[in-house]
Amino acid sequence: MNTEKVEIPLSKKKVLLLLFGAIVFVVLGLLLLLLPDRFTHPVLSSTLIIRVIGVIAVLFFGATGIFQLKKLLDKTPGLIIDENGITDNTNAISVGLINWADITGIKTKQVLTTKSLLIFTSNPDKYLDRVNGFKRKLMKGNIKMCGTPLTIISNTLKCNFEDLERLIRDKLIEQKE
Repeated sequence: MNTEKVEIPLSKKKVLLLLFGAIVFVVLGLLLLLLPDRFTHPVLSSTLIIRVIGVIAVLFFGATGIFQLKKLLDKTPGLIIDENGITDNTNAISVGLINWADITGIKTKQVLTTKSLLIFTSNPDKYLDRVNGFKRKLMKGNIKMCGTPLTIISNTLKCNFEDLERLIRDKLIEQKE
């Protein structure tokens, strides 16, 4: 069994772009919230609905921006793959170490332009029990949509998705031998 440790750093460039995008959408949300009359349209004439959309945009993209800012300052590698398993630090619902012994399968899922690596385990509750609150709700949403709470994306990593998928699949096979 090869115990080579692989560390994939966070891509500060990708994180900065995501932060910039979040800031743009927060500003747009604020405009919707503060100046709803300017955004009325025959299809969407209710200023109340426009304000609600603005609030949702500010809250969602504000939280996204805060997360991206934390990632920008984070010195921890985005992903560590070693003899213990996969330590995930790539997204807002990362749970840390996912043990090789728990992993039963890996599948790729694409939603729009974002590809995710779905990590299936023998005991998903073990990983759900590590988190609470909103993070837990998001992970339960992943279970409903994907069949697993554990997803890894390469959007914030210094690697492309295909290389990441190949590396994790190869390491999983290596660990199962």
